[in-house]
Amino acid sequence: MSLEVKHVENGNLFHLTVIYAKCKPVLRRPLWEVLRQKSSICSVPWCVIGDFKVIASVEEKIGGIPFQMSKSLDFLSMMEDCGLVDLGFYGPKVTWSNGRGQCSIVWKKLERGLANAHWLEAFPAATISHLASAESYHNPLLLELHKRQDNVKKYFKFLNCWVDNNNFLPVVFES
Repeated sequence: MSLEVKHVENGNLFHLTVIYAKCKPVLRRPLWEVLRQKSSICSVPWCVIGDFKVIASVEEKIGGIPFQMSKSLDFLSMMEDCGLVDLGFYGPKVTWSNGRGQCSIVWKKLERGLANAHWLEAFPAATISHLASAESYHNPLLLELHKRQDNVKKYFKFLNCWVDNNNFLPVVFES
């Protein structure tokens, strides 16, 4: 589901796409294509949030069979093709559990928020929180569009910048 929304405080128009993906990887591919098509025509801030039913790295899974990168490639490719980045999160590391007993329980980070560059510019202080779940195997997400204080110094950090003698030097620029 995609919505066009106007932020009441700053007046920014943005798109919000809410995801509930299919369980089987092959059945998620049409969704990835829809997101690719939307990204090609989307020129406003865009956030994609929800249950993607896939993990992006080994750190996003605890228990069960070992992580298989091949199961994440379609998702990671879609993210790159769409210019989407993970917004990160506050709260528990995982958002889903299979709810099984102690010896066969599996935890994964299946829910997440992704955003394009326009979103990162328009809502640099936006946060995603993983909330506690009471009745589901999934943890709900909370997206908050915080208003950034204009009097706060803004820093850009560029890591691994080249300097003389082919050495790396972290560089910080203040705007």
